[in-house]
Amino acid sequence: MLAYVIRRVLQSILVLLVVGLVAFSMFRFVGDPIDNMLGQERTQADIERLRAQLGLDQPFPVQYGKFLANAVQGNFGVSYRQGRPVATIIAERAPATLELAAVSGLFAILGGIALGVFTAIRRDGIASNVIMTVSLIGVSLPTFLIGILLIYIFSVELDMLPSFGRGETVMIGGWSTGFLTKSGLLALILPAITLGLYQMTLIMRLVRSEMLEVLRQDYIRFARARGLRERSVNFRHALKNTLVPVITVTGLQLGSIIAFAIITETVFQWPGVGLLFINAIQFVDIPVMAAYLMLISVMFVGINLIVDLLYFAIDPRLRADNAGAH
Repeated sequence: MLAYVIRRVLQSILVLLVVGLVAFSMFRFVGDPIDNMLGQERTQADIERLRAQLGLDQPFPVQYGKFLANAVQGNFGVSYRQGRPVATIIAERAPATLELAAVSGLFAILGGIALGVFTAIRRDGIASNVIMTVSLIGVSLPTFLIGILLIYIFSVELDMLPSFGRGETVMIGGWSTGFLTKSGLLALILPAITLGLYQMTLIMRLVRSEMLEVLRQDYIRFARARGLRERSVNFRHALKNTLVPVITVTGLQLGSIIAFAIITETVFQWPGVGLLFINAIQFVDIPVMAAYLMLISVMFVGINLIVDLLYFAIDPRLRADNAGAH
């Protein structure tokens, strides 16, 4: 077990280094931040002075090495646009994104598993066929279009929910939350559904497929022959074995929720780190862009690492294979 954990951690670190290198390399082609920071009356001396001050006159390997060394210490530099530490700016925006991702993930997991089990058990029912047909919307339509449709229906036509912003928030320590206010909760509904619908649909279809496969197994027939109640067969035996392969895909989808929040935040003008990244691109704010991509990579790789370890702990076949390899 320890060897497996160490190997997976080392692989995760290597992935982060590669992602950071690729991301940092791409920033060289998005534009020159000096053009946005200095006015029209700038001189060549001003340009050279600011370039040296920001460290942009140094070779690329030196810039990347300094970025990594500082990032390990939680220092991502100073925003070219706002003139404030990037870590402070992200800390202000992170609660909005994390709360949105948490609600979306909960919606995707609970909704996906519940609907997947229902459509598997009642696979020939009318309700099941309707759900499977409607679920194609979640797979086919792009996220931004789903968001626009929800805004049109629930904000423009029905005037039930807010179409943008985070609503009223309260501070708890250094954390700003919208969970404790009515407007904050209402503002979460549309972006959370928009962000989680695609993941919920994938989880639902996967759970249904795995559930149908498990229900055909001999031990399920044996359990029914023993006279066990249908509820016990479906949930204690079938669902338990269905969730083993679902864990991996669910973990990947949770990582995708955090990574793809950028689209939803743009549509709903949600004040999170995704919208911050979009604004940083417009102003070529390289420290903010680099910090955002590195943090998203850390979250994504961290979630995948946790999922791999959970999968290893749950599935005895992996433990047996790992023991046999040694």
